[in-house]
Amino acid sequence: MNICVFCASSLRIDDKYIELAGQVGTELAKRGHTLVSGGATVSCMGAVTSAARAAGGRTIGVIPQVLVDIEIADEESDELIVTTDMRERKGLMDARSDAFLVLPGGIGTLEELFEIWTARTLGIHDRPLVVLDPWGLYEPLRQLISNMYDEGFTRAAVFDAISWTTTVEEALSRLESRPRPVRPSVAELGESTG
Repeated sequence: MNICVFCASSLRIDDKYIELAGQVGTELAKRGHTLVSGGATVSCMGAVTSAARAAGGRTIGVIPQVLVDIEIADEESDELIVTTDMRERKGLMDARSDAFLVLPGGIGTLEELFEIWTARTLGIHDRPLVVLDPWGLYEPLRQLISNMYDEGFTRAAVFDAISWTTTVEEALSRLESRPRPVRPSVAELGESTG
């Protein structure tokens, strides 16, 4: 499978998050999957891609030109796609992926999570979405979504659209246990989001 990993690019985070990203990259490659990432070399993004390659995996990086200009592009990617902006980046990462794995991250990671999660809840795609959260960073988010459900702002489908895990092995096994869905084309993504 092509597995898209959403994760942090912050340089201020604890090393445990970077180590987790490296473990994900290694295990993903050992299981024969291709990594789709944000195409940067910093923090968790850099760790997941370099670990995947070190374990013999293939990597696809998708990065906007503005980040290439500040010299953080992963030039060692097997395939590096440079986009004009962040929206095009997310669309291409989506189009190239069979499944999505979300690691601890900041507001950019949350934006990516919510876009994929919303589309899955609405039935726009049926590809697996798994969050790997060993230290409970996203627990307040889970509680917020539960509260939103209690208040009628979300449907029960929101809970069925996502899996929450705490270990690398569990996360990848959940991604692999789902039937392989058909990825929408870039044109279909444009029609459904635009």
